[in-house]
Amino acid sequence: MVSHNTNPNLSEPIQAHSTQAVDSVSGWTLEQVLAHIEHADKPMVFKGLCHHWPLVQAGLESADKAMDYLCQFYQGSAVTAYYLPHEQHGRVFYNQEVNGFNYQAGRLDFNQLLSRLKQENASQAPAGIYMGSTDIHQCLPGLGEQNSLDLSPTQPLTSIWLGNQTKVAAHFDFPLNLACNAVGKRTFTLFPPEQISNLYVGPMEFAPGGQDISMVDFAEPDFERFPKFKQALAASLTAQLNPGDVLFIPSMWWHHVRGVDDFNVLITHWWRDTPGYLGRPNNALLHSMLSLRSLPKAQRQAWKALFEHYIFNHDDIDDSHIPDQAKGMLTKPLDELNARKLRADLINKLKR
Repeated sequence: MVSHNTNPNLSEPIQAHSTQAVDSVSGWTLEQVLAHIEHADKPMVFKGLCHHWPLVQAGLESADKAMDYLCQFYQGSAVTAYYLPHEQHGRVFYNQEVNGFNYQAGRLDFNQLLSRLKQENASQAPAGIYMGSTDIHQCLPGLGEQNSLDLSPTQPLTSIWLGNQTKVAAHFDFPLNLACNAVGKRTFTLFPPEQISNLYVGPMEFAPGGQDISMVDFAEPDFERFPKFKQALAASLTAQLNPGDVLFIPSMWWHHVRGVDDFNVLITHWWRDTPGYLGRPNNALLHSMLSLRSLPKAQRQAWKALFEHYIFNHDDIDDSHIPDQAKGMLTKPLDELNARKLRADLINKLKR
């Protein structure tokens, strides 16, 4: 049964404005989950899907138990961690001038990271400690054997994220994501891709984590400075994850993530549902920024029509007038041979 939650926890100011919680289901098997998300275009919470994981069970006993469990897999590789002064309230963001960031980043021993987490959490004014996306197999070899989802034959990038009460600004990812909340509680606020104009996105080439982010402080949104953010909130969905819950995030959905407890661990599975030889769509966006964005408006509209025809609405276009053997890059779907030819042609043209 699908649960339509309509009364999310209002502990964060923005949630007083959001209209609906992400739909959730309980008791599904992984096979049922994978069958559902194959064609899903909206987020979904799968309650308790990874509740049986040893890491989840350790965390339900205590944060210390969860840390001890993680440490047994560590083999000495340094990890990247962020330190946020207490006055940043755990928000991973820019500095005041937007020419740097509000945190210090460094490489350190995983045991030192956990020790610092314990130290800060015992403080009356704790600093934020955060380890972002880190390959689980490199950081903690063996942890994934019993604490990840079997998505074979897909080979997802499986990553671990941990920290105390930190906040990651709203951003989007191209891959699909099954995010498994292992320790502590997390709150996700999600927005469909078309809300980008209402999220006040910052610089493209310079952002925490390397991914474009919303400039709105979700804890204290400034509606005078960001008035259209109210429209984004009206279209938003909220997911409050307990230990063992799994959130499906479709490709390109914006999501703000808040770690609720003093120790939180998330394990994500990223994968794409198209072949890797098709390349990264972001490259096409960057090339369009270079070649189209500064054209006169009339010319941009003409190119918009071409993009609608060849890219966005090509499923509805009748191209039967072109013999199959002559379609080349218009082949649907684009095969690897024609993709490689197209890539080589682009590389040559970009060198000019």
